[in-house]
Order: sequence, then structure tokens, then C-alpha cells
Amino acid sequence: MAAPNIINLTTSLGRTVGAALTTSSADILTNSAASGKVLKVNSVYVANVDGAFNADVNVTWYDSSAAVTYSIAKTVVVPADASLIVVDKMAPIYLEEGDKISASAGTNGDLEMTISYEELS
Repeated sequence: MAAPNIINLTTSLGRTVGAALTTSSADILTNSAASGKVLKVNSVYVANVDGAFNADVNVTWYDSSAAVTYSIAKTVVVPADASLIVVDKMAPIYLEEGDKISASAGTNGDLEMTISYEELS
């Protein structure tokens, strides 16, 4: 099924998801292949919860229509006790069916990610 026309929506739900990042890339937000929805990603934040050391973050977007993964943030340093805005509402990302956002950290246990999005159908 194709992504719905976002001009004629019947449902718009605000959602938030969070995850602790590890050195292995993990899917943080996925729009399933037959969802009938578009996910409008309004913000992606990464917080370094380690009080002493910087940590690197990698964030990718998988475009299922092209079967290609693109980097949103590549080996970006998040200082100790600081946050990084990876995506903000001024430049949202739309996840069509089968698309996903994945992330990994340079060090286990140092980074947490929060994604705020709208589920549109």
C-alpha cells in the first residue's frame, strides 16, 4: 500500500519513543511496510548521560522505496552531560511505509535518544 495523502488525513496522533543506544546499530523508529501511515518525525534528540566522557553518535534513515540507507548524523560528538538536536521541527523527516530510523553510539551506556513524531493516516 502507498503512503496516505497527508492533505486528507483522518487521524493524526502525537507519539514519542526513546532508547538507550549501544555500539550496535538498532532500529529506533520503524514504519511497518503495510501500515497505511506516514510518520512525520518532528525531532530527534540525543543526550549524553555520561558525566565525564564525550560519545559519538550515528543516526541513519532507511528509504525502503530505494532500498538505500542514508546518514543523518555520522560520528557526531555529543559532549558529556550535553544534548544534540539531530532533527528539529523546522526540517522534519517523513517515514513512508517500510522506512526506519536507526542509531548507534561509540560507547555503550553513554547515549540516549528521544524521537517525537506524528502518526498520520
